[in-house]
Amino acid sequence: MGRRAHHPRRGSVGYSPRKRASSPIPRIKSWVKEEKVRIQGFSGYKAGMTHVVMVDDFPKSPTHGEEISTVATILDAPPLKVCGLRLYGADTHGLKPISEVWANDFSKDLVRAFPVPEKFEARVEDLQAKLDKGAELRAIVHTQPRLSALNRKAPEVMEYLVGGPLDKGFEYARGLLGKEVKISDVIEEGEFLDAISITKGKGFQGALKRWGTKHLPRKTRKGRRTVGTLGPWHPSAMMWTVPTSGQMGYHQRTEMNKRVLKIGTNGAEVTPAGGFLSYGLVRGDYIVLKGSIPGPRSRLVRLRPATRPPTKKSEGKPRLTYISLESKQGV
Repeated sequence: MGRRAHHPRRGSVGYSPRKRASSPIPRIKSWVKEEKVRIQGFSGYKAGMTHVVMVDDFPKSPTHGEEISTVATILDAPPLKVCGLRLYGADTHGLKPISEVWANDFSKDLVRAFPVPEKFEARVEDLQAKLDKGAELRAIVHTQPRLSALNRKAPEVMEYLVGGPLDKGFEYARGLLGKEVKISDVIEEGEFLDAISITKGKGFQGALKRWGTKHLPRKTRKGRRTVGTLGPWHPSAMMWTVPTSGQMGYHQRTEMNKRVLKIGTNGAEVTPAGGFLSYGLVRGDYIVLKGSIPGPRSRLVRLRPATRPPTKKSEGKPRLTYISLESKQGV
């Protein structure tokens, strides 16, 4: 008997179905149950990438105490505005909203996102009276793209879980209603975060590019960039695991355990000469994350505390000795 060929499948079916994301605003379906009272996460716009030199502060690393060079991603992170609070209750079918309250002094740009009534009738006291029936309290926030380098006015509206006990979290969120929240108020340097975003869209692509199937020999019948077979005669149905043509890119993806290297208020500290390609200048608050994150430039990126943090512990806040400000124009 001949030796059976080793032919692992091309592409991962773990991300199926590979269909377009329903919204450019990614959804967060799970949160960390923290005792710390804070808004669990933040949002920013991907400006670009650069490289930094930092001191390796992991004790068991071969380069511990030495300077190492690593890639980093810069997010333009203007302050978020808390425009409402929403209380969720739990039943056998999951979470459902019980009560919500909105700030009356909302931003004028909020009408660009959805129709806003002249006055909200619900009061904060009404939501407080239903806390005993609630399971989670979330803050409804919206971005302020006017403060970024984007040529955009309409804000993105989303929810973030308020950490800590429900009563303490309510008092904390109540004081933020209608006010701005900066990234330094909710995230610390050295913390590990999950970055959630929508990847770069590539449109409708064939099986070879979409799944990485084999480029067939020259004399193959009916095309060389097709799949070798779509399946057996029996069962007479095509399996969902067969690599086929379809949408490629513009999928929601989560990059886990991105370490916060630096948080600042002056974007000139990290903006390269000539600005970031296809983005521009970062003028206000920013955050530097180690490594790469999903999505193209200008894409909205949502951050949350790491749901599965690494076991390796560092020695404290990162120590950066150099941030490259060289021009990215290729000159």
